Amino acid sequence: MHHFDWSGIPGALPTLWTGAIITFKITLIAIVFGIIWGTILAMFRLSPIKPLGWFAQAYVTLFRSIPLVMVLLWFFLIVPQVLQSVLGLSADIDIRLASAMVAFSLFEAAYYSEIIRAGIQAVPRGQVNASFALGMTYGQAMRLIVLPQAFRAMVPLLLTQGIVLFQDTSLVYVISLADFFRTATNIGDRDGTNVEMVLFAGACYFVICVIASSLVKGLQKKVAR
Repeated sequence: MHHFDWSGIPGALPTLWTGAIITFKITLIAIVFGIIWGTILAMFRLSPIKPLGWFAQAYVTLFRSIPLVMVLLWFFLIVPQVLQSVLGLSADIDIRLASAMVAFSLFEAAYYSEIIRAGIQAVPRGQVNASFALGMTYGQAMRLIVLPQAFRAMVPLLLTQGIVLFQDTSLVYVISLADFFRTATNIGDRDGTNVEMVLFAGACYFVICVIASSLVKGLQKKVAR
């Protein structure tokens, strides 16, 4: 029978916090850039210009059909070459962190775009037609009339997807990036407390996600009023 030893956790907290910062950093960057690129993709899908719609549809279909682990491995192999040769950036930067941020941002954009597209389509078509009647272009109508209304209704869904993204960041273990989960398992391997550290990491993810979900539900009630 396994005897649990939790005594090493207090001393490991500073190291775990360093890993947690990386997890939060990936999550935040992926949410921001995922929503920005996802918004552009959603507008492409709804654009009267067919090639833009085809591109956005192909992009969303591709990324939603490939496991995230595979995407992380692909970008871990591709991004270093792009950063160092095409962009001329130093090889001293953390390639694993950069590749994870790019992979998560592009991957999540496919999911955000579908949420945003549904939100845009929920705005009454009459408002779009009225915008065109006032002489606005498609881009102006989206930016000034449609998107502000759509985002107000979409915020809870976007934040919920952000919680899913936070959980998925643990998959960066495949590229040996020292995020919160990887740091916990490394400490467990070092101290012989693998079970305790994995359980503690899982409890931290659970608490954070429960709190975040409660906040999203509260926000959803406010938006529904």
